[in-house]
Amino acid sequence: MPTVDAHFSGRSPHVFQIYQKIVDASSALGPVEEDPKKTSIHLNRRVAFAGVQTRKDALILTLKSERDVKHNRVHKTEQTSANRWHFEVRLNDPAEVDEQIVQWLHMSYELAQ
Repeated sequence: MPTVDAHFSGRSPHVFQIYQKIVDASSALGPVEEDPKKTSIHLNRRVAFAGVQTRKDALILTLKSERDVKHNRVHKTEQTSANRWHFEVRLNDPAEVDEQIVQWLHMSYELAQ
């Protein structure tokens, strides 16, 4: 069974710091369950509201939205149903977990009721 720690094996230390800032920001919104999968970590409220994929020197954060999010930090979007979109943000530094990321986490968290 995968563990959260296993996802950070062989990764730069700052990748875990990015992840921890995401978890801390999410936990400030309410209860969050860390759910490690084979290739990612899901952050769940009642259902997943965020997905985290680790890379050697970065982290890919996938969030949910009710609309297509157009922003220079978003590098991929996918419409998953009539009123749901997933979008990805690559985070290379803990400082990039800023107010914009927190707003997107909040939006995604609210959709996971």
